[in-house]
Amino acid sequence: MPSRLFRTLPALLLAGAVHASAPAPDREALAAFAEAVAAEHGLDAGTVGTVLSRAEYRQSIIDAITRPAEAKPWHAYRPIFLTEARIRDGRAFLAEHRATLEAVQAKTGVPAELVVAILGVETSYGRITGSYPVLDALYTLGFHYPPRQDFFRRELGQLFALAEEERLELAGLKGSYAGAMGWGQFMPSSYRAYAVDGDGDGRRDLFRSLPDVFASVANYFVAHGWRAGEPVAVAAVSDEPAEPFKPKDYEPRYALTELAERGYRPAEALGRPLPATLVTLEGASGPEHWITFRNFHAITRYNRSPLYAMAVHQLAEAIAGAPDGATDAP
Repeated sequence: MPSRLFRTLPALLLAGAVHASAPAPDREALAAFAEAVAAEHGLDAGTVGTVLSRAEYRQSIIDAITRPAEAKPWHAYRPIFLTEARIRDGRAFLAEHRATLEAVQAKTGVPAELVVAILGVETSYGRITGSYPVLDALYTLGFHYPPRQDFFRRELGQLFALAEEERLELAGLKGSYAGAMGWGQFMPSSYRAYAVDGDGDGRRDLFRSLPDVFASVANYFVAHGWRAGEPVAVAAVSDEPAEPFKPKDYEPRYALTELAERGYRPAEALGRPLPATLVTLEGASGPEHWITFRNFHAITRYNRSPLYAMAVHQLAEAIAGAPDGATDAP
């Protein structure tokens, strides 16, 4: 019986030929890649190679990855996601699915509003899940985007394994220009590692099953260190002049007393010592300083940008009905 990958070939053949302006594929590299993927994941190398030979280079994917929204300053990035419509829609979505979301929250400790905020930022609550063929996206970036080709080749290999495991039709998978899929925009490796069966039907379906989507997003945060009941971020009050301080990453490795010695203190009392770090964003009126904690770091594991993590956090606060002004820039 032919594998599921092979059964996708008729649809792939209808997808159209490679654009005339596309760079020629490196057939030796593709063949070696197919052999490696087959050996790693227990697939048939000939089938992998045949499917891969039908992947299409798309210049629009290269164009998109070179101008990400995260390149914007915070004062321009924040208004993209903290809109009245997105907050209103998020509250309606939370109300509609409250029972399922609160069951996930009770099990994992991940707030329902955070799961909803992720879906709001990633796909506008499932309305915009991506129009790029995932196979084309990962092929284009894995073989024609040298700055990150190793990462995207690994994800391409994971995609072949995922298609077999979850009985997915490769030719029909659509997602972002980077190959992220479903309501929560999981990359193939994240899908395989963190997706869970939330509705008990024996499958992990991040395209159609909201119980699976909710449980999987929450599980991703748990796996990356989410701490129930702990804060995400608080505005910082800085001394004048405070010592310029830019940590190398978003790992909360500093004591609050150490940050205070550098001139940065929480604007509101926390009541307990927590490991923290400092994040400075480019606000409309100058630098915004934030003291961030383990849960902020967990959000950056979903997307490495501090702009993304702060937007998700503030959208979650707004969806939950935070007091007026709670999401305003300090």
